[in-house]
Amino acid sequence: MAKWSDIDPAEMQPESLMMTYGFRPEWSEGAASPPIFQTSTFVFPSAAVGAHCFEIAYGLAEPLPDEHPDLIYSRLNNPGMEMAEDRLALWDRADTAALFSSGMAAITTTLWSHLRPGDVVAASSPIYGGTHHFIETVLPQYGIGCIRFDVHDDAEVIADRIAATGLRLGMVYVETPANPTNDLIDLQMCAGLAARFSSPERKVPLAVDNTFLGPLFQHPLEHGADIVVYSATKYLGGHGDLIAGAALGSHAMIDPIRAMRTFVGNMTNPFTAWLLMRSLATLGLRMERQAENARKVADFLRDHPKVKSVNYLGHLAAGNSQFDLFQRQCLGAGGMISFEIAGGRPEAFRFLDALRLFKLAVSLGSVDSLAEHPASMTHCEAGPEANAAKGITEGLVRLSIGVEHPNDLIADIRRALEAV
Repeated sequence: MAKWSDIDPAEMQPESLMMTYGFRPEWSEGAASPPIFQTSTFVFPSAAVGAHCFEIAYGLAEPLPDEHPDLIYSRLNNPGMEMAEDRLALWDRADTAALFSSGMAAITTTLWSHLRPGDVVAASSPIYGGTHHFIETVLPQYGIGCIRFDVHDDAEVIADRIAATGLRLGMVYVETPANPTNDLIDLQMCAGLAARFSSPERKVPLAVDNTFLGPLFQHPLEHGADIVVYSATKYLGGHGDLIAGAALGSHAMIDPIRAMRTFVGNMTNPFTAWLLMRSLATLGLRMERQAENARKVADFLRDHPKVKSVNYLGHLAAGNSQFDLFQRQCLGAGGMISFEIAGGRPEAFRFLDALRLFKLAVSLGSVDSLAEHPASMTHCEAGPEANAAKGITEGLVRLSIGVEHPNDLIADIRRALEAV
């Protein structure tokens, strides 16, 4: 009888592999689903094997071809974490993945691993508030500068800003679509910019936060990115019951990040890894339903007299440069919408307080629909002037669309808008 371990991942789509890939039932008493490997340490069959494992772990020896070293300690490796990483890598068609205790853990460890004092990071704008703070406030304390660019800037403008700093470009960091405006950044342009500043001695990586569209609707590695990062709390986890992060790419890009993770100690835990495996099995189903619901909600908002504007990728029209980029770079519009209510913050708050089905909460990508006020919540770090310049106005509301019935979501929004 053929075993699940005999499956060649190249022969199937990720949806078909999420229940089987990387797991051998014979290693777990024949269990059909992976158990939770809730252990801190692992037993070696002999002292010599233990010594060899540590030689490989600390880079003192190279593993033999096709050798999979024995497990040592859950800060280094854990069967559940490794299986979740292997399955996640399939969605982005990456060589490898590393899981973290949060999205910010994945982002900051990626930055620490590839940046050095005297570097500058070129980061897109707007960007998630936690990332904004780390790049603008924390990294400069360690001699790492930053320059910002947005959807209106081309490669020459960005290159001039980099040159003006007098520092080495260490990384191009992009969040696309941007949170919460859904602005798209051209990944091929950014990859070309990173290549321009690379040298034979040091490659400048392009890192992309793909949280908003997830691995179902955008594959940054296929458009020149070197590293993809996620808040796995969002669509990858998808149920609002875990905190995790991920970084994916080639071994050359991810191995230094994984090594940094080992010594910082910010890997995910066995139970969260197990929850992620559960979630990855339904990722395609959830995201497709969320995207379809979002289309119907966005269409309703577009036609409502109390709504000034709607930021939704599915509304981009031919002739718009963002539409051309969407056609080239994205596979779907996703489940995120932001829209501006006339009247500013007071009316936005009235709307949010009147919602019944939507939960007034930050985060996104969950099966339940969420609503928040970016200017005063997730993006307050940047300040009102900087936010307004990027379209994050006092009247802007962000919606993360879940899997509820679309008619009920629209009815809830209709009722809440009556309070505006």
